[in-house]
Amino acid sequence: MPVLTRLIPSPVVVDIRPGALDDLACVLADERISQSGRLAIAVSGGSGARLRDRVAPSLPGADWFEVGGGTIDDAVRLAGAIRGGRYDAVVGLGGGKIIDCAKFASARVGLPLVAVATNLAHDGLCSPVATLDNDAGRGSYGVPNPIAVVIDLNVIREAPVRFVRSGIGDVVSNISAVADWELSHRVNGEKVDGLAAAMARQAGEAVLRHPGGVDDDGFLQVLAEALVLTGISMSVSGDSRPSSGACHEINHAFDLLYPQRAAAHGEQCGLGAAFAMYLRGAHEESAAMAEVLRRHGLPVLPEEIGFSVDEFVRVVEYAPETRPGRFTILEHLALTTEQIKDVYADYVKAIGS
Repeated sequence: MPVLTRLIPSPVVVDIRPGALDDLACVLADERISQSGRLAIAVSGGSGARLRDRVAPSLPGADWFEVGGGTIDDAVRLAGAIRGGRYDAVVGLGGGKIIDCAKFASARVGLPLVAVATNLAHDGLCSPVATLDNDAGRGSYGVPNPIAVVIDLNVIREAPVRFVRSGIGDVVSNISAVADWELSHRVNGEKVDGLAAAMARQAGEAVLRHPGGVDDDGFLQVLAEALVLTGISMSVSGDSRPSSGACHEINHAFDLLYPQRAAAHGEQCGLGAAFAMYLRGAHEESAAMAEVLRRHGLPVLPEEIGFSVDEFVRVVEYAPETRPGRFTILEHLALTTEQIKDVYADYVKAIGS
């Protein structure tokens, strides 16, 4: 009887620990990544550039490319600069914008990518998606998973704490996103990939239930692993469904309606997840999620990130338009403006001030 399996696209190396950056050269020397040592390393003018002097002596065959921002034009320029250089791999060293630019550029020139994250702001560091600004606002572009992921927890500690908080909100929102996916299965028959759903949900639960805080290495380890697992879950499912539901629709609506005032991605996703859980009738779960988000210094009310109740109502009303074809609790309930106001008032009472 044949053994039936499926291959899961995932990195060949995942190195998450204090001091991991000191062994980056050893990771890159793996024959599956770079036999010749010829590497194209993309950095920003910020955290990545500051680490260049530390890393460069151990990578004598590398060429360094400074990336100006996180736009599609930046990514295309990077690809053009790399093309023809006979490199073995591309390394994205920095935050989410740099890694997304490096993802897109490496895919465009047909090279593997190594993601070396300097913060934990969101789950894009190991996802098959590059999120880049474009003329229409912001777009998501399909790319291969990184071949390796390196996260030095000592470097993470040096980043502003708001980046860690953002990552917490992003990964905790998986719980709401998977609930939306299962709702769509019950109502519309949408197929749920059980492995992808399990990976994303357990990643969210691990962070939600961990007793540690943002200054605790044990907690940072769990958060980093959860973000990597979430990225792999998206590769397993073939789209962002395991980590993107009403929570992310609300986040996108904030970004589109109030682009100059929008908060961090994970802050908006965490708030959206707590509210979406309340909408679906999971009131105890919503309150527990809100309590954990508050403990980590994340917002659970729009006023905490500078938005009025009426503005939040507009965000929730507009949110389904941000992802046409995606079915979540927002599309299922199809609430009117007055109904959103009423349920928001109930949500505020339920989670407390």
